[in-house]
Amino acid sequence: MEALPTLVALAAAILLTPPILRHLTEEGLTRENYRRALLPFPGGIAIVAAAVVALAPLAALQQLADADVFRPEIGLVVTYALGVALLGLIDDLLAGRSRGWRGHGKAVIGGGFSTGALKAVGSLGLALFVLSGQGYGNGQYLLAVALLVLTTNLFNLLDLRPGRSAKGFVLLAAALTLGAWDLEPLETIGLFAAPVVVAGFYDLRERAMLGDTGANLIGGLAGLWLILTLGTLGQAIALAVVLALTVYGEFRSLSAAIERTPILRHLDSIGRTPHA
Repeated sequence: MEALPTLVALAAAILLTPPILRHLTEEGLTRENYRRALLPFPGGIAIVAAAVVALAPLAALQQLADADVFRPEIGLVVTYALGVALLGLIDDLLAGRSRGWRGHGKAVIGGGFSTGALKAVGSLGLALFVLSGQGYGNGQYLLAVALLVLTTNLFNLLDLRPGRSAKGFVLLAAALTLGAWDLEPLETIGLFAAPVVVAGFYDLRERAMLGDTGANLIGGLAGLWLILTLGTLGQAIALAVVLALTVYGEFRSLSAAIERTPILRHLDSIGRTPHA
């Protein structure tokens, strides 16, 4: 029964994603990708739409049929996922010229408004809120918060080529599931993870751009998956890796690093349209 959210959300995503992307195009909500191809944007809205539509029958079934549809952590996941998706949408709609932590910091210090700074502080607030009361000690709590916030941001840095953030999420999820031999995190996050796979396919084939709405959400799901799977030592190691990648991405190009590394370049290119 706890696999039902994943299956219902997957069906909702398959049905809703094509008309949502068509509607974005018809309304002129498009943006050029790195090849200057004009694509519906932000396609990450389709992930949110599928998840919240799936909630209607699932929540009714849980309450009216007294069925155990959701895992206990579903409230934490829904709150954080929807929150960071909203912050990403604000960034998609209102972002200015500032880029990177340094750029956003300069904008705020200069008395301006920065959607990137709002996204960072908002993600921190959401992480502090959803992870409170989860039985962590103070050190464990701060570790989990840092891992969640930085992983959310890292997938924004990755989302510079078609399908990269979704593929990174799928690879991470597969590694965590097989490594821990545990399906419970998948059952908890599946309400959003299943639509990510569908929307990620359209992103990969250059039929949509997820935008920060999608990348922020995918990063949030990746961070939650890490927290739900790993113990304290594992989270500390994951945080060190995520922090190193984040700092590198602030000063160097992650895309260039991927292009220089044959195995990463091959994985990054899988599934892309030939002209990409």
